[in-house]
Amino acid sequence: MGRSCVTFAPGHISGYFKRIDGDSVQTTGSLGAGIVIDKGVTVRMQEADKINIKIGDGTADDWLIREVLTSLGVKADVRVTVGMPMGAGFGMSAAGLLAAYHAANCVFSLGLSAEEISKKAHAVEVAFGTGLGDAAAASGGGLVVRTRPGIAGVKLRLYPKDELWAVTFGSISTHDVITSEEKMHQVAAAFPGKEPATLAEFMENSASFTEKSGLLPPNLLPVLAACKEAGVPASMTMLGNGVFAVGSAAEKILQKFGEPVRLHVSSSGPVILEENHV
Repeated sequence: MGRSCVTFAPGHISGYFKRIDGDSVQTTGSLGAGIVIDKGVTVRMQEADKINIKIGDGTADDWLIREVLTSLGVKADVRVTVGMPMGAGFGMSAAGLLAAYHAANCVFSLGLSAEEISKKAHAVEVAFGTGLGDAAAASGGGLVVRTRPGIAGVKLRLYPKDELWAVTFGSISTHDVITSEEKMHQVAAAFPGKEPATLAEFMENSASFTEKSGLLPPNLLPVLAACKEAGVPASMTMLGNGVFAVGSAAEKILQKFGEPVRLHVSSSGPVILEENHV
């Protein structure tokens, strides 16, 4: 059978962000804050004579996972299970990269540290425009505050126990948004001036950013209005056509608009679930 490994990496909902352009991929990224969630990407990897990748039902493009294998110079059979919709603001691209790099490191005994893996995942996200700060955030758990771009930019991780609910209505092209100079100027102007010290402050910052950033799809307005009327903290999933909200009361509100998914704050980053070195 050969060596095999199963890994999991959590997703990440960004509440707000600001792009920072550095002189390298490691100093380019974003500032901001978000929540690492308990749903993410599971990768089952086994060494093979050629690269073979299947994501979900096989209809999703495999180029991101293929980039991991080719960049490391390894060949494997890979099965990817994605726990939340892709392109919908749940950080599934970063989760897939982190899970795949950790799996390859395990299967092929590459000797990479967790920090080195996170840097590689961040570099791919920035280079291909699939994200700016998700890899840094999802390298650990919690509600994450990032004050510098790149992996070293995480300043604070909080671990609130509140349940979260999210509803999604489709995807938004992260690449199109983060590569638009006009959109990034508006995003920078909307960036909150105060760092959050609690989940409540994070949700306040996120809601304010959503209103001012120019990124809010019109179809989310009634969802956010209903949450506000009910006293339920809510905001837009950055970057996706969806809403996330805090507390058990959120489920009933979001059910009026779609099929809400229950989430919790993840207690950790990527983990190895199984390994077989036979």
